Amino acid sequence: MFCQAFKVGMRAPDDVSEATRLLDSGAFKAEHVAAILGKTEGNGAVNDYTRALATLSFQLLLASRTNRKIEEIAKRVPVIWSGGTEGLMSPHATILTREPDRETKSREKRFTVGTAYTRDLLPEEFGTAVHAQVAAEGVRAAISDARIESADDIHFVQIKTGALTTERIAEARKRGRSVVTTDTYKSMAYARAVAALGIGAATGEMPSSKLADDVIVRDLSVFSNVASTSSGVELMNCEIIALGNSTHSTSTLVIAHAVMKDAIDAAAVREALRRAGLSVECELAERDRARLVNVFAKCEPDPSGATRGRRHVMFEDGDINYTRHIRGVVNAVVASVTGDTMCYVSAGAEHQGPPGGGVVAVLARTSTA
Repeated sequence: MFCQAFKVGMRAPDDVSEATRLLDSGAFKAEHVAAILGKTEGNGAVNDYTRALATLSFQLLLASRTNRKIEEIAKRVPVIWSGGTEGLMSPHATILTREPDRETKSREKRFTVGTAYTRDLLPEEFGTAVHAQVAAEGVRAAISDARIESADDIHFVQIKTGALTTERIAEARKRGRSVVTTDTYKSMAYARAVAALGIGAATGEMPSSKLADDVIVRDLSVFSNVASTSSGVELMNCEIIALGNSTHSTSTLVIAHAVMKDAIDAAAVREALRRAGLSVECELAERDRARLVNVFAKCEPDPSGATRGRRHVMFEDGDINYTRHIRGVVNAVVASVTGDTMCYVSAGAEHQGPPGGGVVAVLARTSTA
């Protein structure tokens, strides 16, 4: 298989003009789009409808170019958005494609993408061990779909899952069922947490016994180093994108990752760039900037309330949610190294990397591309 990636800027959540231009130029075909992962300029909260608008806009584009119904596209192509482009972060989408081989396979491992969908979750299952188990099954399917042969070759797994709403909570109560929380915003944290634990179990980073209610959002020493999860009201299942390298791929791209220990860990960003074959000292070498496709990072304010011994107030700001603070910070750190503010930075990193840190993955063109 031959996998590619195209990063396109967006002037609004419904702007698909750059993607349309690439399709018109023959850069890729709509039927080869495997997944889309991007950032919208909404608030990232329960009522962030920019995600649904962006999803519909890209689904309409793909449907029109493939003569398929939107419902077919929705079941075949995961379109996952993280809301919130605070600070300098630029709204964009990364379009991931997969098609038959274009050239002879080599022994080198190259970039690959796999996807999967799980069943819909019931409101009473959200944020529980059942949710985590469903996520784990889906991740295993996505890894298999990508034909990734070793856990060492898994570098970034993205899950978008649902959230509780007032209506969903009421529906569960009518049936005599309880939910993990009645706080709709807090339900997003639970959903992210169980999805991350599912990733860790599927990749072998933790035993399945950790998919337990007494671990979820409680024992943050249990985490996955390749997990990135998001939550939103626009769906009720888990949509999964697994990114890695495989000998079955003839792509001209490679992906690598490192783990940020905290929000200002620029050294980890540089290490991820180096592992992807790029030259970097303090900043990415100018000659290699054209080879960088995108950086994908997950972040969270340090739950201790301090970063490297200095107090932060992100959890105490009544005007701006902590997720909005931290996205702006980490985007600035990544951009200071790469010279590009258009990167994927998602907040809410429960069980996704060490507390206060998170995965940073780099997708780049090989030196021979």
